[in-house]
Amino acid sequence: MNRTKLLFILAGISLFVLTIGLSYFLFSSLNSRSKVISPVGSPGPTSKKSRIDPALPRTEICPLNGAKFTVQEKDTWSTRRPLAVMVENHLDSRPLSGLGSADIIYEAIAEGGITRFMGMFYCAAAADNVTVAPVRSARIYFTKLVPEYDALYNHVGGAGNCDDPTVDERAKALCFIRRNKIKDLDQFGLDFKTCHRVTNRLDKEVAYEHTMACYTDELYKVAAKRKWDGWDFKFVPWKFKEDAAQKGNITPIKFGFWSNKSDYDVTWDYDSSTNSYLRTDGGVKTIDLNTSEQIAAKNVVIQFVKETGPVDEHLHMLYEVTGTGKMLLFQDGLVISGTWTKSAPAARTKFFDASGKEVQFNRGPIWIELIPSGNEIEYPRP
Repeated sequence: MNRTKLLFILAGISLFVLTIGLSYFLFSSLNSRSKVISPVGSPGPTSKKSRIDPALPRTEICPLNGAKFTVQEKDTWSTRRPLAVMVENHLDSRPLSGLGSADIIYEAIAEGGITRFMGMFYCAAAADNVTVAPVRSARIYFTKLVPEYDALYNHVGGAGNCDDPTVDERAKALCFIRRNKIKDLDQFGLDFKTCHRVTNRLDKEVAYEHTMACYTDELYKVAAKRKWDGWDFKFVPWKFKEDAAQKGNITPIKFGFWSNKSDYDVTWDYDSSTNSYLRTDGGVKTIDLNTSEQIAAKNVVIQFVKETGPVDEHLHMLYEVTGTGKMLLFQDGLVISGTWTKSAPAARTKFFDASGKEVQFNRGPIWIELIPSGNEIEYPRP
């Protein structure tokens, strides 16, 4: 073997070894970064609110749900605007991460009777970099709620670009986002640090579509770079009150979205010791993986909406969130019957009791269930 050929072989071997080493380094780096989300049973990274002094008084009122926070937290949220994030509720994706840190949560069917959430993060998320997962795609009826907050909107793609002939015009969420100039944080336009696939979030293997995680601090950094920080929107808060002195004991509250999808049936159990409602999905406690705590709400709104669909080959559904309809508000162990109204996507949704007076919400998390009109809500009648 001549010297030139030997040098060529040695160079090839060296290049091969270098390539393998570099690949291993990159894979290890990515894998280590994915472990920011803990598996079931381990304390998550967002379970400790280290950015605030717990000794500080809670004097600052959140404009979204009336809850009280510290001056430190207000100093943080005052530099931001609300952040709406799409979170899936597929059976295989549970437990979810982050909804316990949302101020308002909306729930509606995506397709096939499987529900999806939109968490509105602002005040409660100011204390930490909240992991939100699994983040999923946009749907038109959720996008029509975003403008009333002038919020950032985080999702993974969605139904229907403007030129997509396979999607019904009424269901084109991506087209609505573009035409209404929503401050869009679609994962497809974000870097790895802000949103990425995490395959080891749960202690089980799940399909690829159930693995997207995004991080609130990183999303806000992107928003700042796009000049979307601050919130000069003329937001009109709902009315808030302290917990009632005289409470009821109307519990449990049970309902389904579609009759053939019992895994997505919801129960809210009233806890008189905290004057809040604890959630279960399909008979299993709804847990926030970040904290290992059961999801709780101070207010549960049943907003009855008109259901249409499927409307195209993708089985997209439509839920009418503008207009008016009936509603039930559960708070203080009691129930208030009334109506809701929303004149346009940018208009505030308002809720009224049977006498036409705007309702007052208890201070704390508000869950709004977008239920098909005509569905039965089971609860003990007073």
